[in-house]
Amino acid sequence: MTTIYLIRHAEAEGNLYRRIHGWYNALITDNGFAQIKALEKRFQDIQIDAVWSSDLYRTMTTARAVYIPKNLPLNTDPGLREINLGDWEDVTWGQARHDFLEELTRFDTDDPTWQAPNGEGFHQLGDRLEGTVRRIAAQYPGQTIALFSHGMAIRQLLSRIKGLPEADWPSVPHGDNTAVTKLAFDGERLTIDYELDNSHLPEEISTLARQAWWRRDGSKKVDINLWYRPIDWEKEWEVYLEARRDAWTCTHGTEVPFDGDAFLWGAEDCLSQTPWGVTLAMAGGQIAGVLQLDGERYQADNAGYIPFCYIVPQRRGYGLGVQLIGQAVAIFRPMGRDKLRLRCAPYNQRAQRFYQKHGFVKIGEEENSAVPLDILEKYIGYDR
Repeated sequence: MTTIYLIRHAEAEGNLYRRIHGWYNALITDNGFAQIKALEKRFQDIQIDAVWSSDLYRTMTTARAVYIPKNLPLNTDPGLREINLGDWEDVTWGQARHDFLEELTRFDTDDPTWQAPNGEGFHQLGDRLEGTVRRIAAQYPGQTIALFSHGMAIRQLLSRIKGLPEADWPSVPHGDNTAVTKLAFDGERLTIDYELDNSHLPEEISTLARQAWWRRDGSKKVDINLWYRPIDWEKEWEVYLEARRDAWTCTHGTEVPFDGDAFLWGAEDCLSQTPWGVTLAMAGGQIAGVLQLDGERYQADNAGYIPFCYIVPQRRGYGLGVQLIGQAVAIFRPMGRDKLRLRCAPYNQRAQRFYQKHGFVKIGEEENSAVPLDILEKYIGYDR
C-alpha cells in the first residue's frame, strides 16, 4: 500500500490579486510563505520517502516545506499542473465576469461540458491528474509520498475517487491553500483517508478565512473582483484629475498647493506609451479606482513605475488596493520587469502600512520634490 499526501500549493498571486491562474506561473505571497512554515511544522514528524510537484513555481516553492527539511530531492511532473485555462490565463475574475458571464457561470458550477478557450475541460483535467497520481504512486509500493498540486485539479481527482456523477461535482469543497488530503493506493484502487484538511493553519493566515466566494451560507460580505479598462481621456480626464485632487488633499492637506496641470501632463505622458498608462478599475459598472503606469521611468533599473494607485472613497476598506498592484504586475512582468516602484509620503501612514504589508520596502527618498516622498520597491521576479 502506498500512502499519498496530496497538498495544494500555498497562497499565490492569483489568490491574492483575484486573477485566473492555471498554467500561469505565479509567485507565492508573503502570507503563502507563512503557510509553508506551518505546513513544514505539520510534516516534521511524518516519514516521507519521495516528494513530487507540478513544474509550476507555486507548487515547487510550497514543496520546500517537505523536501528541504527531509533532505530529499524534488521531482517535478507537469501532469500535476492545474487546469490549463487557455485564453483566460491571468485575466481577473472580475474581467471574466464582465466579458464571459455565461461561460464563467458554467465554470463556477463545474459544468462537465465547459472547456477553457484554447485550454482544457474538466474531464481532460481529471484524466491527466488521475493518470499522473497513479503512475507516480506505482513507483513507491509500501512507501509514503507527498504530491504538490492545485485546487481545481485536486477537486477533480476527489470527484473521481468518490465515483461522483457529474451532477455532484460541485459538492466537493474548495480546499484552502496548503490543505492536505491523505490517500492510499493499493496498486489498483485509490481511497481517501481524509481530505482538504487545513488544521495546521491559524485563521489569521488561512486564505479561505479571508474570502467569501467559496461560501454558500452568505455569512460574509461578497468579494469584489475588479476588472480594468483604459481611460477614455477625452471624456474622462476630469475623473482622473479629481482622483488626483482627492488623493493629494487626503495626504498633504489643503495648505500645500495642488498642481493639477502637472498631474495631467504626467498622465498624458504615460498614455503616450500605452493605452493602459491610465487605467480605470471597475467594480461592476462603477469606477472603483485609478491606476497609472509608467514603463519608461526606472526602466534602466528593470523596474516598472506606478505614479498613481487610487481607490475611490466609497470603495475603501474592502481590500481592493492589492488588486491594483496585481494589475501592475500583470502589465510589467511580461515586459521583463522584476520590480515595481512607487512613491509614498512618509506621513501617509495608512498607505505606508498597505505597501509594507504587500512587500514594498523603502529604497530611497525622492529628491527635489515639493513634498517629502519615499521611494518604495517590491520584487516581482522568480528567484526568491
